[in-house]
Amino acid sequence: MGGFLNVVLRLSNWMHAIAGAALTFIMLLTVSDVFLRLFARPIVGTFELVGLGGAVIIGFGIPITSWNRGHIFVDFLVNMFPDSLRDGFNIVTRLISMGLFILVGWNLFVLGIDMVKSGEVSTTLLMPFYPVAYGLGVCCFIQCLVLICDIVKIAGGKYE
Repeated sequence: MGGFLNVVLRLSNWMHAIAGAALTFIMLLTVSDVFLRLFARPIVGTFELVGLGGAVIIGFGIPITSWNRGHIFVDFLVNMFPDSLRDGFNIVTRLISMGLFILVGWNLFVLGIDMVKSGEVSTTLLMPFYPVAYGLGVCCFIQCLVLICDIVKIAGGKYE
C-alpha cells in the first residue's frame, strides 16, 4: 500500500504545483493590469482569466490540502472518543466525503459535456469553459484517492 500512497502524494503535489502556477499567473496578471491602467491600456479579459484561475487554484489545491490536513477541524468532541470509536468516525466521514466528491466530480463532467455541446465560451476572450469543468472534475476524483489514502492510514494505525 505504500506505493499507492506515494503515487497519490506525488499526484497531489503535481496538482499543487499547477495551483501555485495559476496563483502566480493571476497575481502577475492583476498587477500588470493595474499598472497598465495607469497608462489607459488595461489587459482585456483580466476579469475572466482571474475567475477561471481562481477555480483552478481552489480545485487543484484541495487534494494536497486534504493530504496535509490543512483544512479546519472542529474535532474537540471527537478527540474525547476512545481510539476505536474515533477511527470509526473518521472512516465514516471519509466515506461520506468520497460520496460527495464522486457526485460533484461526475456532475462537473456532465456540465463539461453540456458546455462542449452548447459551445459555451467566455464573453470577452471567447475561451471555452469546458476544460475548467473537466479539470475540476478530475480534481474531485483525485480527492477521492486522497480520502482512500486517509482510510488506509486510519486502518493501518498511521493516521495522526
